[in-house]
Amino acid sequence: AKPQSWQAYVDDQMVATGFVDKGAIFGVDGSQWAITPGFAISPEEAAAITTAANTPSTVLGGGLTLQGHKYMILRADDSAIYGRKGNLGFCVVKTNQAVLLGHFGENVQPGQCNVVVEKLGDYLKENGY
Repeated sequence: AKPQSWQAYVDDQMVATGFVDKGAIFGVDGSQWAITPGFAISPEEAAAITTAANTPSTVLGGGLTLQGHKYMILRADDSAIYGRKGNLGFCVVKTNQAVLLGHFGENVQPGQCNVVVEKLGDYLKENGY
């Protein structure tokens, strides 16, 4: 049973901080639970993101594609996956039931986005999600 407010987590806990310009939450199976309107993550991309979250070593030294653009993977472990493409980037955090994706634009320090996504991940894990 998932809370009704996955979209609110994306809108209020990620994007509203100003440190995430687009966010998404997927089930660990790749199903889309919530997403920022206009964040065009294909089902194939969602599947690759959730596979990476489940087995981070598979993307180390490689990349992940978001909205058709390839991002280099800078970190991939059980805590988080960090990706960069020029000034843009993302952070992926897996909880028990969900995979959180926060993307940041060029005027944001990567660490600011990472903290937001990781904090939400910790909160969800503490609450059994």
